[in-house]
Amino acid sequence: MEFNSIYDGLIAGKEKLALVGLGYVGMPIAVEFAKHISVIGFDINEKRVNEYANGIDATNEVGEAIKDTMVEFTSDPARLKEAKFIIVAVPTPVNSDTTPDLRPIEGASRTVGQNLTPGTIVVFESTVYPGVTEDICIPIIERESNLECGVDWKIGYSPERINPGDCVHTLTNIRKIVSGMDEESAREIQKVYEIVIKAGTFMVSTIKTAEAVKVVENSQRDINIAFMNEVAMICDRMDIDTDEVLSGMNTKWNALGFRPGLVGGHCIGVDPYYLINAAEALGYHSQIILNGRKVNDSMGAFVADAAIKQMIEASMAPKKATVVILGITFKENCPDTRNSKVVDIISRLKEFDIMPVVTDPWADVDVAKHEYGVDLVPFEELPKADCVIVAVGHSEFRALSPMRLKELFKSDVADYEKVLIDVKSLYRVDELKASGMRFWRL
Repeated sequence: MEFNSIYDGLIAGKEKLALVGLGYVGMPIAVEFAKHISVIGFDINEKRVNEYANGIDATNEVGEAIKDTMVEFTSDPARLKEAKFIIVAVPTPVNSDTTPDLRPIEGASRTVGQNLTPGTIVVFESTVYPGVTEDICIPIIERESNLECGVDWKIGYSPERINPGDCVHTLTNIRKIVSGMDEESAREIQKVYEIVIKAGTFMVSTIKTAEAVKVVENSQRDINIAFMNEVAMICDRMDIDTDEVLSGMNTKWNALGFRPGLVGGHCIGVDPYYLINAAEALGYHSQIILNGRKVNDSMGAFVADAAIKQMIEASMAPKKATVVILGITFKENCPDTRNSKVVDIISRLKEFDIMPVVTDPWADVDVAKHEYGVDLVPFEELPKADCVIVAVGHSEFRALSPMRLKELFKSDVADYEKVLIDVKSLYRVDELKASGMRFWRL
């Protein structure tokens, strides 16, 4: 069966490409491809599909482009039968015990298999440990389709590298890793992706290699941030400003520029566990990667404890204090709340019977309530606070001046009793000192 003419068919308008999974990763891919070829965008979430069809992008990843896109949005899996090139971009979270939760990717594989036609190439983008595509996805698709991989259809892997909320490093200007089960499929996959990837592609020899690239690159970043978080904890004990230390360090040409922070989200806070678990299955027990995860997973509690300590030092009874948290998404200027470590701050405070009030102009109110039981309050309706924790560096929060920050506190509280916790070091030390507020920075 011929697989080397799919690219030509897509360009000629004779064939279609389909996206399975229209979240923060799949949606931008679908919209970008639809500028050049015919695209079917499939998702099991009918509410999301209807929003997209009506020009509403809750992910905020494509913005106004959603209104003009030619993507054919659908929640009908049978539409996948029309496609000869299928990209799967569904979430790959972890379970509560940090083991990989492969249910979404297994479900997507079943859907693809049930609607697969001969002569199709299937490419997975979901982040997985090496071996998942070939050992788990292929058997499911073969069973559901009664079609043999390598004969009736072919498979490849191209890890997503989209950075949600990043307007600079976007899909088209991030070099794309591509791989296929053989030379023919790899070359065809490369040609299809180069329709939209201006930065070009980087082909690796095997699917397992491509899978490893993704989990290793995110694990590397996780470890570097973990080191910075350890530095922050040490500097805190030494009463040294971490940001000033790192700013000085970064004047050297070979400094890496990492900063401490809350490591959440659906990539850096999750992917290392996929690598750790895969290694353990082969008898190797991670030391550096696992300990980096432990450090980063502990930072929410560390920030909460710092806030409690500052409130006590300000002669405040934390249990009776009004604590306001600015931000709940996992990163700045992004509505994504998945695996948010701000939730760890909230949970730690609740252990001390402190019920914080949370606001976030980017987060979805319903999602925050459903996922975390958090009732978001509009910024304008926040109660006057004893302690303000600026947890996320949204531009709206970054723009707040010290005087505006002071307006968030109770008016009958002395300035030195107003506790400001600046998790992201958004504000200048000299201005914070001039404000008279008691402040702490990670």
